Amino acid sequence: MLPERGRPPARERPANSRVERRHRRDRTSLSETVDPRRDPARPLRVAPVPGGHPYLEAVRPDGVRHVVADAAGCSVWLDPRYLTSSAADVDVLHVLAGHLPLTGPAVDAWTTAVRRTGVPLVVTVLDLVGPDGPDAGPARSRHRAHLRALLATAEVVFTLTPGAADEIADRYGRTAIVVAHPSLAEPTLDVGRETRLVGLHLGRFEAGPAGAAALVRGALSGAVSGGGRLRVDVHPEADLGAGPPGLAELAAAGELDLRRSWPVDPSSSVKQLQELHVCVLPPETGCTHSGWVELCRDAGTRAVVPGGGHHAGQWSDVVAYGCDPQTGPDAASLHSAVVAALTRPAPGRADRGRRAEQRAAVRQVYAQVYAQVAADRTAV
Repeated sequence: MLPERGRPPARERPANSRVERRHRRDRTSLSETVDPRRDPARPLRVAPVPGGHPYLEAVRPDGVRHVVADAAGCSVWLDPRYLTSSAADVDVLHVLAGHLPLTGPAVDAWTTAVRRTGVPLVVTVLDLVGPDGPDAGPARSRHRAHLRALLATAEVVFTLTPGAADEIADRYGRTAIVVAHPSLAEPTLDVGRETRLVGLHLGRFEAGPAGAAALVRGALSGAVSGGGRLRVDVHPEADLGAGPPGLAELAAAGELDLRRSWPVDPSSSVKQLQELHVCVLPPETGCTHSGWVELCRDAGTRAVVPGGGHHAGQWSDVVAYGCDPQTGPDAASLHSAVVAALTRPAPGRADRGRRAEQRAAVRQVYAQVYAQVAADRTAV
């Protein structure tokens, strides 16, 4: 957690790798890069986990080849036996913390294999909290155990905001390099926004009936009070019976617009977001940071986000609502947040030139770190 008011600042903890020691005074840049002892004509090979994730694709530097090995939706790089037998096929492992479908013992076995093979591990921490909801206690505990194991093994740790870096230092004793979340997609020029249209995507009702009901109740009352209307999207295969009671009836009565949709990539997500004045992010889209905030930023759509995270560190133009990890979203708080979001002028779409420069800078940092840890591996 962040330091409490009146609490003395935490002592600076020692960095945990050679690369981190070069970042003690500047979390966002590297001052030196060592050329790995490898064929300079061969691209540096990075195994991304999970493969094909939009963030990992967005930060992949030019000249870096992703070695994706997925089976049944899970990266086989998480199999200690596969990692051990294929360690010579990659130069770096890059894992997004929170995306490990492994039990605690399996994570321990995997991190042991990482250390044994010597493949350098780079970890980017997007979420420090884990799943929300009254039944998510075991999943949150597993998430914290994964973080402990990953951060104890990683050569370099990244995160997206200074506040999250402070939490990582306080909880886990690691120095995190702070890099901005890059743009994920450009807006479609011929798609216009409906003023005061509020969007809420409930997916397959991962928030549960009670959480989804609170989200619909707060977003609907806020949209109406703000002079707008609510559009609720659900996954095309979602069972409406698993969602909030009365959702279909509200749609039939014309009190909200109910649609089935599921954007398949960042470009289609931004295109859908461009139609909205405000987008409400359910808690499961990310409690610490969120790619959806960046999609909203690209689209020029104000994001209403669950409180308690560091979304405002990603983009200042967000509005937070109350969301308790145990009891879920607070409908009254969400109502107020939606009204506040609607009564402000809609944000402009992101400056494409500046976003391109930002993404290039982020990729350069990752390129330097990849090269450095790969060089350190060959020097051992």
